[in-house]
Amino acid sequence: MLSAVERKIDQFINDLNDKEVSLLYTKLPHGKRLRAKLILKIAGSNLSVVKTAAVVEMIHAASLLHDDVIDDAYTRRSKPSLNALYGNKTAIMLGDILYSKGFLELNNISPEVAKIVSNAVVQLSLGELKDVSLSKTFNIDKEIYLDMIYKKTASLIEASAGAAAVLAGKPKDAYLTYGRNLGLAFQMIDDLLDITSDSETLGKPALHDFVEGKVTLPYIYLYELLESEDQKRLVLLHAKVLSKEEQAWIMQKMDEHQILLKCYTEAKELIDEAVELMNENGEEALSDIAQEMIDRNF
Repeated sequence: MLSAVERKIDQFINDLNDKEVSLLYTKLPHGKRLRAKLILKIAGSNLSVVKTAAVVEMIHAASLLHDDVIDDAYTRRSKPSLNALYGNKTAIMLGDILYSKGFLELNNISPEVAKIVSNAVVQLSLGELKDVSLSKTFNIDKEIYLDMIYKKTASLIEASAGAAAVLAGKPKDAYLTYGRNLGLAFQMIDDLLDITSDSETLGKPALHDFVEGKVTLPYIYLYELLESEDQKRLVLLHAKVLSKEEQAWIMQKMDEHQILLKCYTEAKELIDEAVELMNENGEEALSDIAQEMIDRNF
C-alpha cells in the first residue's frame, strides 16, 4: 500500500497549487519509506492511516532538507541535494512548506495522532539544535549523545508507531517503546555507515560526521579505550579535514578495539528487545521492519 501513500503525498503537494513547489518536490529522493511501512504494518491501510503515513513522510523529508543545509551536505542518497541544486534558502523554504502542510493535514486525522506527531517534531527540532551545539566540542558523554539521537531521529519513528497504534486501537505505550528502540538503533547504524561505507555508497565522504564535528557513539567508545596520548590525538583530529594517514589511524584503532562490532551489537540488542516486545503483543510481522532498520545499504 505504499503506492497509496505516494499518491496521497502527491495530492497534498498538488493541493498547494504551486508549480515551483511541485517541481522541487520531484527532485527529492524518496528513500525506503520505512516510517510509512511501519505505520501501514501496524494499522492497516484505511484512509486515516494512509494520510498519517503521508504526513510523517513529508515531515521526514522536511527534516532532511533542513539537515542538509545545517550539515552543508551537497549529496543525499548519492544524488545532488536540493540545497546543492537550488541553494539553501530554497531548501529551507521547501522544508517549511512540507512541515506546515503536514501539520495542516494532521488536523483532519485525529487530535491524539496530531498531538503525538507534533510533539515528535518539537523533539526533532530540539535534537537538531543539540546536534549543532555538540559539534562545537568533543563530547564524550554517551547519555548526551543518546538523548540527542532520540530527539533528532528516534522521536519521529517512535511517534509513527504510537500514532499507528492509536489508529488501530492497539496499546500505545508498547508501540511507542518499539518505535523508540527502532529509532535509536537506526541512528546508531547510520553513524556506523559513516565510518564503514565508501563515499560512493554513502553519498558523502567517509568519516564525514567526525570531520563535521560530530562525535558519534563509535568515537565515544574509542576515546574511552584509548591510551592518554592517543586520546589527545583523537581530540586534535576532531572537526578537521583528515589526511589519508589520519583516516587510516582512526580506522586502525577502531579495528584494534573492535569498536564497530561493539556499536553494532548495541544496536542489535535494541532491535531484539523491540522484536520481543512486539512478539509478546502478537505482532510477529513487525520483525522484518525492525531488521530492515539495521540491515541497510544506501
